[in-house]
Amino acid sequence: MAAIQPFDKEDMKRRMKGAIATVKGEFGGLRTGRASPALLDPITVEAYGTPTPVSQVGTISTPEARLLTVQVWDRSLVQAVDKAIRQAGIGLNPQVDGQLLRIPIPELNEERRRELAKLAHKYAEAARVSVRNVRRDGMDHLKRLEKDHAIGEDEHRKLSDELQKLTDENIKEIDAALQSKEQEIMHV
Repeated sequence: MAAIQPFDKEDMKRRMKGAIATVKGEFGGLRTGRASPALLDPITVEAYGTPTPVSQVGTISTPEARLLTVQVWDRSLVQAVDKAIRQAGIGLNPQVDGQLLRIPIPELNEERRRELAKLAHKYAEAARVSVRNVRRDGMDHLKRLEKDHAIGEDEHRKLSDELQKLTDENIKEIDAALQSKEQEIMHV
């Protein structure tokens, strides 16, 4: 039987921080009525036969608070970028001007704000579940270590408490990010 790996608290921390980074990235893509290049991050364009992020086929900028522009580098991709943005389901309608796409950011109505807040809650819950899964993996690992007499009962309890504390801190950080994003959505 293969030797059981020692408990790696840093790995648990890294995996939990990964869930937080993911949810913050998803929050960045939620529209709040202000132009942000992050709005286009999740959008991919069919370029040269491969799905490619918009940011890799053109320069995205925000010349005004309610306007995004995409300067597409290859003229043959302008229509593909336009189509990808329109079909992304984020309510943006680019206006093509040569190789430049102007994307006005419309005002958010109350219903759309509620939908975005609901989506933010869904992202946050997925991140919480991810953090809890890391905790569960860690707890299972600790049980195996104790069962195989690699650690004692006291060490198991101490490490379990540390893992729970780490989990609570990360969930608190997710909740804070959610609250901040929710305020940004509802009070723009």
